[in-house]
Amino acid sequence: MNSPEGLFTALQAGHFSSYAHTVLTTTSGLRLLGPADLPQVQDLLARDPVTNVFVDHRVRLTRLDPRWLGGEMWGYVEDGRLVSLCHAAANLVPVDATDAALDAFVTRALAKGRTCSSIVGRDAAVERIWSGVSRYWGSARLVRERQPFLVIDHPPAVPADPQVRRVRDEEFEILYPACVAMFKEEVGISPEIGGGRDLYRARIRQLIAKGLAFARIEDGRVVFKAEVGSSTPEACQVQGVWVHPARRGEGLSVGGMAAAVQLALADVAPVVTLYVNEHNVAARRTYDRVGFRPHCTFSTVLF
Repeated sequence: MNSPEGLFTALQAGHFSSYAHTVLTTTSGLRLLGPADLPQVQDLLARDPVTNVFVDHRVRLTRLDPRWLGGEMWGYVEDGRLVSLCHAAANLVPVDATDAALDAFVTRALAKGRTCSSIVGRDAAVERIWSGVSRYWGSARLVRERQPFLVIDHPPAVPADPQVRRVRDEEFEILYPACVAMFKEEVGISPEIGGGRDLYRARIRQLIAKGLAFARIEDGRVVFKAEVGSSTPEACQVQGVWVHPARRGEGLSVGGMAAAVQLALADVAPVVTLYVNEHNVAARRTYDRVGFRPHCTFSTVLF
């Protein structure tokens, strides 16, 4: 396969169309996947449904229909068999990516230009893709390496906070400011910039409606919250864990996370996952106390 640098020169010269035709019609190489490929994609994701929970969730939700994916699903085929995937929409997420697949994914990413807001997944794969595209995509806003990906599949090891419960529909306006505050702290920008307010509000409403938003609310104010952002019958992923700044240091996160895990295990999925920044020692200590254990290591590049 051509090197990313060599192919990028060809792209600038306008030669990508013939290259793409060669790759997409051979029995080995990169293919754009669609609904007809669903069985093979599901088989590949089933090799590790815990690590692959986000992409699996997206595949189940969209059935690989490009109208709902909001992007593309890339597959890498060897001798007619699908061996690797890359979810290429708002998030670029490689799955079971071989070295050859990663070269192909970099090539495709360079051809399209950056359309994602992040690259996220297994650390080695993310770092390989980022090293291949960074020269042409420009600087990242944040690069978070070696993020522990943690799992729990048993009752929490500490008592659950009995005041943490599912957020009700009528409590949306109470939860929403906490979600915005968490996003700003975690990502460094507001989710409302660039016209994103309506979309973000719709997303939080959806999580509440599905019973996937958990919080402890006191006097009309969220003091602890967490949501399940992705779920399948095999696993779910917790996101947005946040304690109100005025209440930090009280231990609310331990009981709160225990409650979120307990609620999720009861009727969302048999395995609860999350990944955490390596430098966030306090959060890692909380998850350890609750009973999470290491599963693999992620990295994230944010734009």
